[in-house]
Amino acid sequence: MSYASTIAEQLNLGTRQVEKTIELLEQGATVPFIARYRKEATGSLNEVQITTIRDLLLRLKELDKRREAILSSVNEQGKLTPELEKQILAATNMTELEDLYLPYKPKRRTRATMAVERGLEPLANEIQKQYSCHLDQLAEKYINPEKGVNTIDDALAGARDIIAERVSENAQARNKVRNLFRRSAMLSSKVVKNKEEEGGKFESWFDWKENAMRAPSHRILALFRGEEEGVLRVHVMPESDDPAYETLERQFVSGRYDSSEQVRMAVRDGYKRLLAPSIETEFYNLLKEKADKEAIRVFAENLRQLLLAPPFGQKRILAIDPGFRTGCKTVCLDAQGQLLHNETIYPFTSVREERAAIAKLEALVEAFHIEAIAIGNGTAGRETEEVVKRCHFKGKLIAVMVSENGASVYSASDVARREFPDYDVTVRGAVSIGRRLMDPLSELVKIDPKSIGVGQYQHDVNQKMLQESLEDVVVSCVNSVGVELNTASRELLSYVSGIGPALADKIVEYRNQEGPFESRSELKKVERLGDKAFEQCAGFLRVRESDNPLDRSAVHPERYALVERMAKDAGTTVEQLMASKELRQKIKIEKYVTADCGLPTLQDIMKELDKPGLDPRARFEVFEFDKNVTRLEDLKEGMILPGIVTNITAFGAFVDVGVHQDGLVHISQLANRRVADPNEVVHLHQHVKVKVIEVDLRRHRISLSMKL
Repeated sequence: MSYASTIAEQLNLGTRQVEKTIELLEQGATVPFIARYRKEATGSLNEVQITTIRDLLLRLKELDKRREAILSSVNEQGKLTPELEKQILAATNMTELEDLYLPYKPKRRTRATMAVERGLEPLANEIQKQYSCHLDQLAEKYINPEKGVNTIDDALAGARDIIAERVSENAQARNKVRNLFRRSAMLSSKVVKNKEEEGGKFESWFDWKENAMRAPSHRILALFRGEEEGVLRVHVMPESDDPAYETLERQFVSGRYDSSEQVRMAVRDGYKRLLAPSIETEFYNLLKEKADKEAIRVFAENLRQLLLAPPFGQKRILAIDPGFRTGCKTVCLDAQGQLLHNETIYPFTSVREERAAIAKLEALVEAFHIEAIAIGNGTAGRETEEVVKRCHFKGKLIAVMVSENGASVYSASDVARREFPDYDVTVRGAVSIGRRLMDPLSELVKIDPKSIGVGQYQHDVNQKMLQESLEDVVVSCVNSVGVELNTASRELLSYVSGIGPALADKIVEYRNQEGPFESRSELKKVERLGDKAFEQCAGFLRVRESDNPLDRSAVHPERYALVERMAKDAGTTVEQLMASKELRQKIKIEKYVTADCGLPTLQDIMKELDKPGLDPRARFEVFEFDKNVTRLEDLKEGMILPGIVTNITAFGAFVDVGVHQDGLVHISQLANRRVADPNEVVHLHQHVKVKVIEVDLRRHRISLSMKL
């Protein structure tokens, strides 16, 4: 079966759809490009479906690569029978493939291999036949003191070791035990002796047990972290060995002879010593993979919401990175986010300094025509907000609390040093806070997504898988919003379909030397940006000042001639067509359908002509915390407070109510109904009302409810 057929069957898609998607991927097309501009070829598959096809294709190729290596290895040993070859070729997953290879896999010396070296394999073969015989007389023939077989018991023990290993390497037996684990394995944990006090944060799991396959991802990761830190001992095993013994004995034991009893003993030893630990490791890894995937899914969804948070827009911003003792680093930015001025104010050292700070803020707002103030939400954030509220500005001005997560990572990064080589980390951090208010997406792409702080157990999960997933999210978000070619940073450009870091550098270099791009087509003058890269990136880049109005839209240059024909047929220009709804309504798009441009693409074009370059992000809304609540000690049970959702996990949502410690709304407290996934109810940066249901001052924990 071809890759396309296999994937189509798994995803319940048409084989032709998958074939065309694979063809495009292998020609170097990106997921956003295929989803947006090749709908006719794929049958309008979305980004999630195309990404899944890409990942399954990679997995199938890895499976085939491993299959070839196994066939080659077994063949070199001279043990590749037609039946075994057929089984290896028919294997549909890596577990099945490795089970078939296990008996032929080069291994370190085991009790079984040592028994073979002592000449006991023929004895094991005879015992496995399980016929009536004088077992002692049979075993006596294999006594050989020179090889360490001194007694009949030594000979029989060695033969059992060989049989035990055969049992543990039998593909059918492994599958039966695997099914038993799947049905009845328990995930359990016990505290390591004398670690009770040191591992207090894992107290809930000092004596824990639940069905392994039903355990939620966050608990699996918590238990595994406890084991990693040496506090817990974790096992994934059925509660009883008896079902496994019965299953394996049915397969391997026949008759009631002395030899049958030897096989029974070998089967039990093989399960307990070899097979059970092996399958336990397999299920441990399976649970870890399952938990990783769920944690990564949650992280990716949070990141998507964070990157697509509403932008305040291109406004002149005064940004403050608050601090008590070290002062508040204050910067003024123009509407493009360029640094105009910076200095430090000290509103918390004395009454005189507070007055001076207020006077300074009022003067800066006046001098730089500031339109909004961004305040970092870390230490001293709420207190700084109160100082700002005591200022008397001439016009109406909003002050917004902005998440500082990752700002310190940015300020110490190569990106920040390149942008601001003459300023220290505190100035860079304040600039980042201000720019985040203007356009979260443009600023957050400069930071490693793992440092933004919107995941659960992100340091415990598979880092390669996490990086790839988060990279996909950033690419998806950047391309769904679109990028202004003449103002985008190198980092933002590098996420545009078909560009990458090297071409982004070339684009910025060209822009610096030649001035702003006047059109999309000018991109072709950039060194190393060939036809393929232009095809992939052009539709996602905007040139606001271009003479061609289509350069400001998501209409791809390959369709400009089509739009020009539409305008000509309507007796007007492209610009007038984009400006007049009445003219657009007269166009019958069916007459423009061709083999490679069907209704899906034509409908997309008409949407773009209606609202060229429309930002898919929501509108910005101002939020204010309760002015009477600034510290944990101010919270009282029963209070109803405004809050902002800062993080979403599988077990609930964290909400900032303005006390420098986020509270948890457990999944059971999100709504007056059963909630399977918190994302059904809340989204990142959502403004919510919450009730305080418990405050634990000692552990700095706040329990909240949205059941008001």
